[in-house]
Amino acid sequence: MTFPVTRLRRLRYNSVLRQMVTETKLSADDFVMPLFVCSGTNVKNHINSMPGNYQLSVELLVEECKTIYAAGVKSVLLFGIPAYKDEDGSVACEHNGIVQQAIRAIKKELKDLYVIADVCNCEYTTHGHCGTIIDGDVDNDSTLITLAKQSVSLAEAGADMIAPSDMMDGRVGVIRAQLDANGFEKIPIMAYSAKYASGFYGPFREAAESAPKFGNRATYQMNPANSNEALREVAQDIAEGADIVMVKPALSYLDVIYRVKNEFNMPVAAYNVSGEFSMLKAAAEKGWIDGPRVMMEILTSIKRAGADIIITYHAVEAANILNGKY
Repeated sequence: MTFPVTRLRRLRYNSVLRQMVTETKLSADDFVMPLFVCSGTNVKNHINSMPGNYQLSVELLVEECKTIYAAGVKSVLLFGIPAYKDEDGSVACEHNGIVQQAIRAIKKELKDLYVIADVCNCEYTTHGHCGTIIDGDVDNDSTLITLAKQSVSLAEAGADMIAPSDMMDGRVGVIRAQLDANGFEKIPIMAYSAKYASGFYGPFREAAESAPKFGNRATYQMNPANSNEALREVAQDIAEGADIVMVKPALSYLDVIYRVKNEFNMPVAAYNVSGEFSMLKAAAEKGWIDGPRVMMEILTSIKRAGADIIITYHAVEAANILNGKY
């Protein structure tokens, strides 16, 4: 039937009915909160480009995790800022590395908080790239050795999930093999499968102190113009044993999230990255947009595109809104 028999506005007049027919619903269960842990004691370094986010020493990180968990966000993603760096990121593999310390401290206080450990070398190398440099470029296969060692060390520390973000070819298979060989066959891998060489990472590089000292990451992260390539990357990671695949960034790549979900029908994570977060905060501070409203609209769009898991710096604020706390 056509108008006036069919009036689509009938389902919009009442707020209860609008809620009943809402197609995409956010929950605090959807969110993962990224955190930055650094060396020292009683350290709380404000990240200038990311309002409300900090580099935290281990004991303050644990307190922050308590706040996050109390808000209903049940998972965090850890990034480390070590006391010193080396050429190949081996510092990230140490038994007493900064993220390893943080995981043990969190698990001692919050056993039910789900801790995801990012696996990459950019925060740990003197040059800021994601692997071992040979002949002026990141060497793929040498880097795999370090990534596997780092993954096993983080699992030994108590990480609930390993999340390789380096974009080296074959890393999921190598990490899966080493985890299994060391008795961690139950630890899942969330692969940064379609990670783009994006300009949206700027604030994160300040937070993680991981800006490359030369060149860029275009030889290993994806071309922002490509989406068919993303499907090939995802297919390879699934074949190698990835349990969850990720698209990063999220907001400018909603089409990729949609394609990945429809093509593979498996758990998909999306990273609502630092630049996306900071742009919203800056515009809201200027009074140009309603910050909370636009935040919820963005997060809903990411879930509507097909993401099952949303990694976002908005996690606590959004959870509080969903839970009616403000």
